[in-house]
Amino acid sequence: MQRVAAIVFDMDGLMLDTEPLYQVAWQATSTELGHVLDDPSYATLVGRPTDDCERELVRWFGPGFPLERFRVRWPERWQAEVAANGIQQKPGLLEILTFADAQRLPVAVATSSEADYAAFSLRHAGLEGRFKVIVTRDQVARGKPAPDIYLEAARRLQVDRAACLALEDSEAGILSASRAGMRTLLIPDGTPPSDAAVRAAFRVVASLHDARDLVAALLADSQA
Repeated sequence: MQRVAAIVFDMDGLMLDTEPLYQVAWQATSTELGHVLDDPSYATLVGRPTDDCERELVRWFGPGFPLERFRVRWPERWQAEVAANGIQQKPGLLEILTFADAQRLPVAVATSSEADYAAFSLRHAGLEGRFKVIVTRDQVARGKPAPDIYLEAARRLQVDRAACLALEDSEAGILSASRAGMRTLLIPDGTPPSDAAVRAAFRVVASLHDARDLVAALLADSQA
């Protein structure tokens, strides 16, 4: 097993506590348009590209679902939630980033968000300029769970994909990174992980603090 040479982070739900903000925006907008998006249904959308999620809404609610109105309205609600509440970093994020810097491990972001949303989220979470490599859904042909986003992150980092450690919170994300040939850490964001996600993960840990400790142990083992 190769030494860890880089760390690739998912963004929403892994580094940033944005999923509750997205859930409020999507569910409130759906209700406003006359459709109920319940919690179990929303959970199946987590980690997937927006265009995939929109197709699911149309499949669930039928061709009469006002998708164009939804596309306009939910970002307005989401940005209002961010303006009112900000975006919180997940516990342990700064510690693992500081550790990566100390170990001279390059880092990247691989997110299902589009570039504008990723920049907005990172800025409001106090992380603007923190990552030199940020790969977003609109920069690759296929979104998660396809491997494209993670393959592109490895290419831009100029690191062998097998030497990259990917940190994810969702099934779609963990499958994406695993299919890209990366070692994967799954850090579930509230919802218990599916069997498929657990099988695809190298390890399942409870927090970014635990992820930092595991990375340190992997580096120590490779130097022994």
